[in-house]
Amino acid sequence: MTKIKKSEPEPGQSAYWKPQSGLWYVAAVVSVLIALAVDILVPDSQFVNILFYQVFLGIFIATLIVLWLISVKANSLRKILYHQAQFIFAVGIALSVWDLLSTKSNILQLPFFPGPAQIINVIVSERGTLLISSFYSLRLFSVGLILGTVLGIGTGILIGWYKQWYYWLFPILKVIGIIPPIAWIPIAVVVFPNSFIAGLFLIVIASWFPVAFMVSVGIASTPKVYYEVARTLGANERFLLTHVAIPNAVPDIFTGLSTATGFSFLTLIVSEMIGAKAGLGWYINWAKTWSAYDKVYASIVIMAIVFSIILAVLNSTRNYVLRWKKGISK
Repeated sequence: MTKIKKSEPEPGQSAYWKPQSGLWYVAAVVSVLIALAVDILVPDSQFVNILFYQVFLGIFIATLIVLWLISVKANSLRKILYHQAQFIFAVGIALSVWDLLSTKSNILQLPFFPGPAQIINVIVSERGTLLISSFYSLRLFSVGLILGTVLGIGTGILIGWYKQWYYWLFPILKVIGIIPPIAWIPIAVVVFPNSFIAGLFLIVIASWFPVAFMVSVGIASTPKVYYEVARTLGANERFLLTHVAIPNAVPDIFTGLSTATGFSFLTLIVSEMIGAKAGLGWYINWAKTWSAYDKVYASIVIMAIVFSIILAVLNSTRNYVLRWKKGISK
């Protein structure tokens, strides 16, 4: 019977509540091996270059084995691997089924439903274009998110701390906040001189609202007892803002930033599909025009990878900044 190890998760850390058993990890490796065997042994019904897909699966299997060998002496890594084992197992099975339904049997027909081998082949063969497109998208995304975050933090502090600013700015925040950023595209295209500045404006709008709202909530929800204690020790209004209210709002800032990241990435892709001359959104629009759906799926995979990396960096930063909360809150 599989044993389940239960423990209280620390703030900012994953709860490794899945069965802590090596059998599931073995099953995960076997499932990827099955995906490789299916691609090698079952004849193709579609004319697809399967070499890069087989290399990818081989690297995937080798990585899993190497990580397991390292985890023999690294308990924390072993917990992570065993926790993810069932998901990896499902991925291996899904790849096998997908390959059988597409490349091997042609049930899912081209060009609308390419198999995993064809998508991997596009990622490798079009790596130059995809890399340049990713660079342009990340440049626009990072600049827009930074500007929107700075503007949102400033607006949130004004709204949450000063009643007069709350009176004038909060109604504007509510009105603009409920409007989807992509609804501003027709105006942005007309007002701004080029697609980059127009896209920058849309991303700033997308990130500004959630950050500003959460910062204002975090400052407004600061317990009054904190202020009373600080005033007892001689703190002035500036000290209360910078050393009590804003630090109390830091968790809310990261919550708003996480939401802003998702909204901004969605806005980025949509804005690049209209008028842009580079970027992942432009690449999808261009590939769709030529019915090159394998390239569309390849760019979607790249977007998923890029967005996952961005979220991982954001979560790591949040865990580091809020490390003082460990053991205080659940």
